[in-house]
Amino acid sequence: MTKENVNIKPTFLNLWPTVFMQLSLPGHESANPVLADLILSKNVEVQNMTENYNEDNIFNMDHPVIFWLQQCIDKAIDDYSKNSGINYTLNWKLQGWGNVNMKGDYHNLHNHPHSWLSGTYYVNVPDQTDAEIFRNDLNPASISFFDPRPQANMNSIKNDKQVDPEYRVLPQSGDLFIWPAFIHHLVHPNMSDAPRLSLSFNVIVEWSDELIPN
Repeated sequence: MTKENVNIKPTFLNLWPTVFMQLSLPGHESANPVLADLILSKNVEVQNMTENYNEDNIFNMDHPVIFWLQQCIDKAIDDYSKNSGINYTLNWKLQGWGNVNMKGDYHNLHNHPHSWLSGTYYVNVPDQTDAEIFRNDLNPASISFFDPRPQANMNSIKNDKQVDPEYRVLPQSGDLFIWPAFIHHLVHPNMSDAPRLSLSFNVIVEWSDELIPN
């Protein structure tokens, strides 16, 4: 075996990536109290706001804090698309709704059909340290995302990055998460007396024949 053959460098590809974006929005300290009031007042007006999310788009509200949030999300989507290798112009609209999780509330496992991306902005994530918890396997106020490839971890071994099919994170107030809309996720129960407030959204791309892959 020649020295040249020994030094041949392999090529590694990260196939079928799932890009997850997380950032803390600048200015959230002053914006979040205003958003909290809007979400709570809208929750009083609209029955089952979280379940009937298609009935009312919160981004249609004429309010400075909604305009601020939409600008932040649009910038984040642009950064997400560029990171994903999309080097052409995309046009999209946001369809959003508020989430109010009182003590004990949670969201079942689900994904968001008919969208390209989904995301959530966290307005208020109450401290869970003083909550009454009677099981040590609870993850209060956290959100979990799951590998979209069923049983992909069945043959993984120690230190293999595919061993854990779940990504779980406890958001902080001011955090913005964006992920592919097909990813299944769930929200763990809020165990605090204070409400857990967030604003979720779908990114719906305006269709064009130029979007058809080669």
